[in-house]
Amino acid sequence: MDKPVCLIDTASDGKLCVQGSALQVLEQIQQPVVVVAVVGLYRTGKSYLMNRLAGKQTGFALGSTIESKTKGIWMWCVPHPTKAKTTLVLLDTEGLGDVDKGDSKHDTRIFSLAVLLSSTLVLNSRGTIDNRAIEELQYPSDQNLYFIFSLKWSRSTPQTVTIIFTSLLVDILLHNVTQTALCCSLEGNSSQVNNYNLPRECIRKYFPSRKCFTFPFPTNPDNVSYLETLDPAEISKRFLEVTGRFCQFIFDQSQVKNLKDGHTVTGRVLGHLVKTFVDTIASGAVPCLENAVISMALIENEAAFQEGLEVYQSGMEKLKKSFPLELNEITSEHQCFSLMATQTFMKRSFRDSDGKHLTSLEVTINHQFDSYLWDNEKASEAKCESLLSVLSEPMTERINQGFYATAGGYDLFCQDLEDIVNQYNTLAYQEVAEVLEKFLQQKVAVTTAILQADDKLTENERRICEERERAVLLEQEMKAQEQRQHQLEEKMVIEEQNNEERVRQVIQKMEEEMFVQQQETKHAMDSKLREQAALMEKGFQENANKMASEIEQLRRRNKEVEDSKSRELAKMIADQDEP
Repeated sequence: MDKPVCLIDTASDGKLCVQGSALQVLEQIQQPVVVVAVVGLYRTGKSYLMNRLAGKQTGFALGSTIESKTKGIWMWCVPHPTKAKTTLVLLDTEGLGDVDKGDSKHDTRIFSLAVLLSSTLVLNSRGTIDNRAIEELQYPSDQNLYFIFSLKWSRSTPQTVTIIFTSLLVDILLHNVTQTALCCSLEGNSSQVNNYNLPRECIRKYFPSRKCFTFPFPTNPDNVSYLETLDPAEISKRFLEVTGRFCQFIFDQSQVKNLKDGHTVTGRVLGHLVKTFVDTIASGAVPCLENAVISMALIENEAAFQEGLEVYQSGMEKLKKSFPLELNEITSEHQCFSLMATQTFMKRSFRDSDGKHLTSLEVTINHQFDSYLWDNEKASEAKCESLLSVLSEPMTERINQGFYATAGGYDLFCQDLEDIVNQYNTLAYQEVAEVLEKFLQQKVAVTTAILQADDKLTENERRICEERERAVLLEQEMKAQEQRQHQLEEKMVIEEQNNEERVRQVIQKMEEEMFVQQQETKHAMDSKLREQAALMEKGFQENANKMASEIEQLRRRNKEVEDSKSRELAKMIADQDEP
């Protein structure tokens, strides 16, 4: 994208709505995404920082009046500067506290969406973040969205919050005071203490990793409105230095957005999340991350099913143009396209824990394979029937002319018929036994008539010839049955091989997701341990003890999840190894 686009806007009825053009942009992004959202009051330099993250001087609009310039949420997707094959999605939100908005709940919804969608949340503020600043984050006017962190939690919300200050103060003490203001709770059980502690508890619980930056004033106050057009020489070197460190921190520390169970979020998946959350808020309900993921899993798995099926159908339809083919050729191609379809499905699907959609794909492909086998067999039959028609044309003319209705005519007829069969077996590219069987059955009446009309043969010789004809027909019938049995056995072998490969891919994906989840767990655990150490160092023993309890609960919960997944994986491996 060469410039930002509006992702979420406000409709004429005041409800938030998603812009279809922005969703189309996200739909095309198949790479993992790092989502950085910025929130804060109007005119605090949010858009300037986001432009710098995009590597540009301009892009997101900068406000020059008390009214915030950005409306809703704007999006800018750019290649990540340090992570290969990853897209950096920047979300610039409408300035909070706009005097002309009129809807007291609007800020809450914008803030909620920023938290829900981002993997790194940037809170931009002017001055010191003290108790008043923290209280203002709660938006108590909306009881349903009283505090964003009261929403049902999952790993799809950001795990890092970057607090940025716009202030003339650069004393390192400010950083320490702010961390204390953010995270340290009062002791006691009164309602006043509980109200004071609630936002701090939520921030500490849901944002275990935090980083604070203190920005000096960028330039002469008269030039702030023109910050994006200023020459770098007119901007404070200290401000540029801090901006550079901020950008580098975001690039290095912001992680790819992941859903629970370790599923990586791509641009397409992010688009689903945006649509689900906005629709939920517009309906008046509270966004539930788990419900959003469940709904999205259904959409993605159905889409994964269709993509996988299209891969198989596309390959087989091209192959169909070459019908008829030998059985081993068509089964080999079927196996190849079937595995490609499974790979395509596995790449997009997630939370198909019961294997419902994968099984549906397998069943559908098998049914379609039967159909393609039928088409191939019909093409083979048509080709073989055409060949037999050409080969038997001279004999048909002789029959019509009565050539065989003479003494010794039966031997001549049998010789001609044998020549036709030999030529057919030699020339038929893919011999279909049923076609030859049908051809010989059609000649039984003619053969019997010629046999009875041959005065050269005795009655005993006629009986011997009849027995020989029945034996030939029986042999051809058995050959046709053997051919059908061979086709069935070969198909079963192919399906067994395909099933083994499917199980292997499922196991591989489960192992990859377990690894990602373990890494996330380790990251969360390390963050909580650092938080506990910091609380103990500052003398907040009660808070440190609470943190220890949270850490132990996290360990137990993660152990239960890992044990469950390990048992599931072990069972799948054991089932595969069974004869």
